[in-house]
Amino acid sequence: MVACLAVGLVVSGLSQRALDGLDGLRPATVAGEVTLLSDPTPSFGGVRVDVRLGGRHLEARADGVAAAALDDRLAGEVVRVRGTVAPPLSRHQPWLVARHVGGRLRVLSVEGWRSGNPSARLANGLRRTLVAGAAGLTDRDRALFTGLVIGDDRHQPADLADDFLGAGLTHLLAVSGQNVAFALAMVGPLLRRLRLWPRLLVTLGVIGLFGVMTRFEPSVLRAAAMAGLAATLAMSGRAVSRVRVIALAVSGLLLVDPLLVRSVGFRLSALAATAIVVLAPRLATVLPGPAAVREALAVTLAAQLGVAPVLLATFGPIPVASLPANLLAVPVAGLVMVWGLTAGLLAGWVGEPLATVAHGPTRVALGWLELVADRAAGAPLGELRAPHAVALALGLAVAVAARGRPQVRRAASVLAAVALAAAVVAAQAPPPLRSTLLTGVVRWHAAGTDVVVLGGVGGRSPLGARGVLEALRRAGVDGIDVVVVADRSVPAPVVDAVLSAHQAGVVVAQGAALLEVPSGSVVRVPAGGAVVDLGRLTVRLVVVPDRLVVDAVPRAP
Repeated sequence: MVACLAVGLVVSGLSQRALDGLDGLRPATVAGEVTLLSDPTPSFGGVRVDVRLGGRHLEARADGVAAAALDDRLAGEVVRVRGTVAPPLSRHQPWLVARHVGGRLRVLSVEGWRSGNPSARLANGLRRTLVAGAAGLTDRDRALFTGLVIGDDRHQPADLADDFLGAGLTHLLAVSGQNVAFALAMVGPLLRRLRLWPRLLVTLGVIGLFGVMTRFEPSVLRAAAMAGLAATLAMSGRAVSRVRVIALAVSGLLLVDPLLVRSVGFRLSALAATAIVVLAPRLATVLPGPAAVREALAVTLAAQLGVAPVLLATFGPIPVASLPANLLAVPVAGLVMVWGLTAGLLAGWVGEPLATVAHGPTRVALGWLELVADRAAGAPLGELRAPHAVALALGLAVAVAARGRPQVRRAASVLAAVALAAAVVAAQAPPPLRSTLLTGVVRWHAAGTDVVVLGGVGGRSPLGARGVLEALRRAGVDGIDVVVVADRSVPAPVVDAVLSAHQAGVVVAQGAALLEVPSGSVVRVPAGGAVVDLGRLTVRLVVVPDRLVVDAVPRAP
């Protein structure tokens, strides 16, 4: 107890010191070298990337020529830039605190770069080899492939990302313990030929290299710490429970970096690993079906229940479709990970035409994953909200505890089934005539007729493609009869993403033109406005100086 108290006090002091280190930045002009701490990510027409300047972590943003110069760079490389630094807009944003970001860097020009330290050069070389080997895949498949193997989903299309989110499969695109295990399995034949201590050193080296390749995301940190600790304990001949390995790994990481506690990814990873270790074996004893199905379903249920408190509080309801989707997708995703770390690297080294042949199985597996994600995201199974999750967890907990009492176990199983059924039934309720799905996204609906209005709030809420697609999916929108672009603040990529994800009849925008045009065309509304009958809706379009105003009433059958 004294040792635990001492560690708690040390972590408390280090935490406050780390938070204090985020303050004190003053606006200034800079010209010098920065080290990239993440891979540049597309953001609002430019790129965003975390960098280290001196002893500070900054969130850098660039547009135009500077963005193009940064786009091909990777984490660990050193870039010479000119720009301006300023404090963050708010120091209390948890996603910035977890990354130790204490300021902003506006990059005005990029004047050169170099490769960085040896570990960064090796890791980036392997990443580029993987990507080069996948050049024969479509852009869509390549983005999914790199997300599964190394967690790089920066260029994933918005509709594909939304499908994986709606299917509860986004964890497959965040590297974790499964990826670390596959990386170790790949070098398993070499490890078995080594003596104990050389084997430990190579094991730790592989874990470290894989961590650098995957940018030591919080989930990778947790998995790498656990794997390294387990390997060290195994070599020393000490038997330690998996629960204690998780506790030691998480505690050690928080001692080194207390601000990890602000990372949602770290919390989800730790909770999922703990739930799988503690709950999955117990759930497997009460679930019906063959052993293989029971064990797979137990792991999925345990992980979902473990992360439910964080998911519900941070991202909202959990899709019910995630349960069958994970059963169908996880084994195939594992094959892609293993194949990507072996044949994928080989494909990059040998080049075409062998690379295309090597990735034949990859195409088949990726096609299956996309199909599962698409069907699961579109399935009308509803979402688990807090009451559903509590009832499901309570029912499963009682069923596990009711050993030797079959009546209690059956009653608990019924409670769990009712919780799932309630979520499905709630999804079948008809939507109202008008609903605001998101600030700047309004849906008009009547008996199968859907009109979606984008914008119309004076540009006060900039829309993003992924946010709009998520809002439409959660509202159960499938086909759209009319998409109304109500003002100029709606970015073209948002409209393109909506049209890619949903079959749409007509896109309506402001301007003078005829309304009688082929389906799928852009219609310009005359200056005097228009009234249009669409299925079970009568839609009125009114032109005001800066936007379209939309109103609708139901039509008689």
